[in-house]
Amino acid sequence: MAWLILFLAGLFEIGWAIGLKYSQGFTQFWPSVFTIVSLTISFVLLGVAVRSLPLGTAYAVWTGIGAIGTVTLAIFLFGEAANSMRLLCVALIVTGIIGLKFSTAENAELDSPAEPDSAVIESH
Repeated sequence: MAWLILFLAGLFEIGWAIGLKYSQGFTQFWPSVFTIVSLTISFVLLGVAVRSLPLGTAYAVWTGIGAIGTVTLAIFLFGEAANSMRLLCVALIVTGIIGLKFSTAENAELDSPAEPDSAVIESH
């Protein structure tokens, strides 16, 4: 379930990134509202996903989904370049996401958030 939530968070990340373009620097009301709402939902869903998934993996996958979707939509919606180097880089991101997904076994999902190591600070 955490992977589905993370995927949805990535989709909302694409939404706010594209909305950012349409908002024209937050000068257009409805695209700005869409951007802010999508951003909020994306972050909330990411927060829910990291309760069960390792933070590093979840963050990398989330940004990867956002990057791939944003680049793809920017090519179609805004006529951005779709040259071989750009497409190769997107393919590398996809490969990295697949690798992270398979390297994080389903049975390795955490039941509760890990507690960070506490450092003892000595006062002088």
